[in-house]
Amino acid sequence: MSTPTQTTSPSNPTPTTTSSTGANPTVKPPPSASLYVGDLSVDVTEAMLFEIFNNVGPVHSIRVCRDTLTRRSLGYAYVNFHNIHDAERALDSLNTTHIMHRPCRIMWSQRDPSVRKTGVGNIFIKNLDPALGFKDLYDHFSEFGNILSCKVALNEATGQSKGYGFVHFETEASAKAAIEKCNNKKIGSKEVFVGPFIPKKQRVQHMEKSWTNVYVKDIDPEVTDEEFQKLFEQFGPVNSPLIKRNEKTGLSEGYGFVNFLKHEDAKVAAEKLNGYKLRNKQIICCRAQKKSEREAKLKRDWEQQKFNKYHNINLYVKHIEDEVDEETLRREFSQFGEVKSCKIPQDEKGFSKGFGFICFSSPDEAQRAIKEMNSKILPGQKKPLFVALHELKEIRRQKLSHRHNMSMTKNIRGVQQMYGPQGQVFYPNGSVPQGPFLYPQQVITPIQRQGWVPGPQQFQSMPPNNYMTGMMGRSAVPGG
Repeated sequence: MSTPTQTTSPSNPTPTTTSSTGANPTVKPPPSASLYVGDLSVDVTEAMLFEIFNNVGPVHSIRVCRDTLTRRSLGYAYVNFHNIHDAERALDSLNTTHIMHRPCRIMWSQRDPSVRKTGVGNIFIKNLDPALGFKDLYDHFSEFGNILSCKVALNEATGQSKGYGFVHFETEASAKAAIEKCNNKKIGSKEVFVGPFIPKKQRVQHMEKSWTNVYVKDIDPEVTDEEFQKLFEQFGPVNSPLIKRNEKTGLSEGYGFVNFLKHEDAKVAAEKLNGYKLRNKQIICCRAQKKSEREAKLKRDWEQQKFNKYHNINLYVKHIEDEVDEETLRREFSQFGEVKSCKIPQDEKGFSKGFGFICFSSPDEAQRAIKEMNSKILPGQKKPLFVALHELKEIRRQKLSHRHNMSMTKNIRGVQQMYGPQGQVFYPNGSVPQGPFLYPQQVITPIQRQGWVPGPQQFQSMPPNNYMTGMMGRSAVPGG
């Protein structure tokens, strides 16, 4: 098996990748020395990444991307080098390196989002041998062209392979060649499926329009396999009718599956036979779903039913201090009407979480309680209560996100008014950092790393102005 080789020339220091198969003879040089580092643990910080990548070459800046509301790591980061050669060495030597017991995935930063969203050149491989890792998958598919990214899905708890992975080629031609040559062929000890990657939204839409498997439950134990098959064959040809039976006793467990050859037949059968009386019981027919899909749907339905039942009568109360218990809270709110339930959640140690729920018997009583108790300070408390109607978690998250976006817009307008339309920033000594600044915040410096003092070699590898004074300059921006 042949792998790509890199060559350089004095007139063109940027390497050009060549493939022995000729599927992808040349590769355009990356526009900047910026790397994307993915598949990171949520506990990985900028300081950890600096210690790893600065050993390859001087690092310009690092940022771990985080959620705008919770500030929790999103599992990926960007590392900017001063020199493109250092970035290339980091890509070659540190890709799949274990960081906090998880192999990282490094690739060139794609500034054009359309490359990522369209999925051009991205293939999906399943039924992989558990022994195959990132390097094995890369070595096998590299003969078809330049690979931008390669990944084997791992179980977060055990670190073992889940049996599938992804390879993202630079060109669509390389991806098609890999699918033609490797689909239904052995890789390692197993025959694998190789096909184009389909985003999750498209897979769900495709599944809704093409499903053929019907789930049947509440089947009478006396129903035979022949009777079960004959019932569904009147709607179209089936290839695998099955009543689930106990392995030891052979008795029916009351449910089964029927797989049709055509989606239209399966859809008609599910609609016609849902509620049909078979022997002495009414059967339930619907589209067969995965366990995770069923659980998510049941959870959404349960939350929606619960919300509809207590809509406009269930109140959310926060800023409850430890001195206030459920009995005190019930007594304070009972003056506005009948309190059907009062609950203050507690943590594992038995302490109040600082919020609670109060359910009234009518919406009028709930509105009176909101009007009188919101911003009221209870005896023994320092903070006023916040009282409002209880909302679903998705609605609260949308409101918080909208509020955050509005505040960010105001901050940007304030900076533009203060520093001009381009938001000019003052840098000490007039030294403006050069290079690709993908982000203005959370750039790590050796001084910021707690418990570590840089030696002379580290200071010698840093640019005198761009690194330290540039970082100090950005701290002067309001809200930076």
